[in-house]
Amino acid sequence: MALKDTLLRIFTWWNGQTVSLALMTARSGQFVGADDFGNKYYKALGPLIDRSVGPERRWVVYNGYADASKVPPGWRGWLCHNGDVPPSEEDYHPREWQKPHVENMTGTAEAYRPKGSQLNRGSRAAATGDYVPWSPGE
Repeated sequence: MALKDTLLRIFTWWNGQTVSLALMTARSGQFVGADDFGNKYYKALGPLIDRSVGPERRWVVYNGYADASKVPPGWRGWLCHNGDVPPSEEDYHPREWQKPHVENMTGTAEAYRPKGSQLNRGSRAAATGDYVPWSPGE
């Protein structure tokens, strides 16, 4: 591992896993599965330290930048204890109306800008006249 990668793992939490998470994962984590984005999912081995976190501790090690929108719905449900069986152990096929994942583009040039937005080019459609403002006492 290069010096830059080592320093990034020590001082940043948003680039994959930190050194402390790597140590905890190696010491008390059991690999459960991975998704199409390269994220790896783990659950705790042995007794819990804190019973308030649920029946077992579960976590994800992101592949690259930590962005929660990169967690597919099935894995998100498993992380939140909405199901006991991880998606890697079940035969799941998405429905035809489900769309593939699109990264959260907020803050980028590809972000969604609806008509009338100050950041959208073009002009806003004229008001239709059906708007009546409310004023106290009416």
